[in-house]
Parts: sequence; C-alpha cells; structure tokens
Amino acid sequence: MFDFEVSGALLLGALVIFLLRVIGVTLATLRVLVMMRGSKLGSAALGFFEVLVYVLAIGEVVNNLSNVWNILGYCLGFSAGTLVGMWLDERYIVGFANVRIISRYKAQGIVEAIRKAGYGATLEWAAGKSGSVGLVLATVNRLDVNKVCAIADELDSQAFITVEEARAVRRGYMNPFKLEK
Repeated sequence: MFDFEVSGALLLGALVIFLLRVIGVTLATLRVLVMMRGSKLGSAALGFFEVLVYVLAIGEVVNNLSNVWNILGYCLGFSAGTLVGMWLDERYIVGFANVRIISRYKAQGIVEAIRKAGYGATLEWAAGKSGSVGLVLATVNRLDVNKVCAIADELDSQAFITVEEARAVRRGYMNPFKLEK
C-alpha cells in the first residue's frame, strides 16, 4: 500500500510538504491568538494565507497517497508548526496579561515590590477560606508575567497566582520603558 522507496526527489517533496505545514500551522496558531485579541482584519489576513498554504500542502499529499514520506512530512509539519507558533507567541506577540496574586500574610510587601520593579499594582483585601487575604492585581506586558510572578514567589512561596490574557487595556499605570522589548 505504501511506497517506502527513498530518492532525492521523494525526500525533497516531503521536505516541501513539511515546510508548508510548519508555515500553515504557525499561521493558524497566530491567527487564533490574534482573533482572541479582537483583531478582525489581522485574523482574516492570517486565515487567507493559512488556507492557501494548507491547500498547497494537502494537494501534494493527496496526489500520491501511497508515498509515506509525504504523509510523514505532512504530519511532522503539523506538530512542528504548532510548536513554532507557540514559541513565536511566547516571545514576540505583544499584549497584556492580568496577574492575580492572593497572599494571606505578605500582600503588602508583594504590591510594594511589584511597584518598586516598575509595574503598576493594586491591593485589595478579601475574605478567603481561612480568613483575611490580600489580593494583588497587576496588568503587565505578557513578556513580563514571569518577572512579576517571581517577585511574588520570592516574598510568599505559598501565594496563589493566576494569570489571564487581557483582551484590551485602557488607561492605568503602564511604565513605557517596560513596554519596549
């Protein structure tokens, strides 16, 4: 059923399919992320190129379904494209995240340390399961999330921390030097 013959032309075809899938799935990953941030035009443009690349890649695979190398190139390209898209998102896609830190005893110190590091932060007091807790809220550049979490961890290793994507940010304290990368 499958053709396992190895030649330069067959491997080159599989490599082209692999690269097309890496590009296509990377575009798909970025399109979803851009769409979640509310950019209609950006997600539509990425979707156009995503599907164009998909049609080219799947066309090559369907033309010769007995060529196992093309099928492997297609499948491996999908996996690699997912990783590349996630890697690009983590390192280069700008945006904001809401960091919520709940600390039983060290909230005041955490908010002060976050502010000293150049980020805006708000402190509220709330009632937790075991009594009063401090709730620290900080909206930061996505690339700075780990720094803010590290500040909290350093001061209170027991702090409960959540991070959510901020779809839009309007006003508030944003250190312009922290936005540049």
